[in-house]
Amino acid sequence: MGILNVTPDSFSDGGLFYDTGRAVDQGRRLIAEGADILDIGGESTRPGSEAVPAEAETGRVLPVIRELRKDSDILISVDTTKADVAEAALDAGADIINDISAGRFDMRILSLAAERDVPVILMHMLGIPKTMQVDPHYHDLLPEIKAFFEERIKTAASLGVKRNNIIIDPGIGFGKRHEDNLCLLKNLRYLGELDRPLLVGVSRKSFLERILDDAPPEDLLEGTIASALISMLHGAHILRVHDVAAVRKAVIVAEAIMADTTYCRSAEPARANREHHA
Repeated sequence: MGILNVTPDSFSDGGLFYDTGRAVDQGRRLIAEGADILDIGGESTRPGSEAVPAEAETGRVLPVIRELRKDSDILISVDTTKADVAEAALDAGADIINDISAGRFDMRILSLAAERDVPVILMHMLGIPKTMQVDPHYHDLLPEIKAFFEERIKTAASLGVKRNNIIIDPGIGFGKRHEDNLCLLKNLRYLGELDRPLLVGVSRKSFLERILDDAPPEDLLEGTIASALISMLHGAHILRVHDVAAVRKAVIVAEAIMADTTYCRSAEPARANREHHA
């Protein structure tokens, strides 16, 4: 999933693709790099960000969706918490709703997903973007997040959303301490027990900055690739990234290695030989 932020203030690329023409060009670039899905958002959800009116969001994303839909049949996801924005985006050609609030900010978004029979991504987040990183705390991280998704999946189903249309996202960096992010990435298979496709977004996130001695977002490609591959190996089905080409190549290599069925003879003789010559 390629990230396309049509915003002036996103944490990593705010303003770079705020202009419609530049956003469309970037969308086409991500498609050429091998993205399977484009995730287009018109409201920054970085820590401390303020919400924007629905009219502003639609004014940002709809022209981009319409232009990209003219020359590509790629799956398009609209990144929004507002039913009005999601509905307008679907009318313009979007295929998926990506809601960081999991339907908590505007429950009509779940009813819309049911009515249109489209996939909806439900993400875990403590609080709202403005306050989510103000001393987040969990008594027992993994069971709490799993229980959150169980409740959200049940609510979505009660509103008519088909279970097969539900994707879950643990929300790396959204109301999480550094250690929470690492714990989630190491234990994604715990959430796999929910039997729903798992989306993970680690691209250029601040937990990588901390690991890599406060490197700026533009220097986090290697960290993004490493954490994306860890996520994939631990059960992620969709990787939400800025750098599609680089991550895609890394995934192709990792999948080829993991899928190889060539018979490997025991390494014991080689080890014994090394010990003999030691």
